[in-house]
Amino acid sequence: MTESRLDALEIHIAQQQRAIDDLSEALASQQKDIERLKARLHRSDDRIAELEAGLPAASAEKPPHY
Repeated sequence: MTESRLDALEIHIAQQQRAIDDLSEALASQQKDIERLKARLHRSDDRIAELEAGLPAASAEKPPHY
């Protein structure tokens, strides 16, 4: 194998490794965002349940306009 061909392959491998590393970092960042958003959603669900628990019970009586 010629020296220039070997250099070209090494450059190609280095570029692929950089792309893989970039994708890995992006994936890790997205996973952190997903976990943060899941926690926020869970807190929101809990807060909504608390607010609903404080509401008066719905009346089974139909309003007069029906």
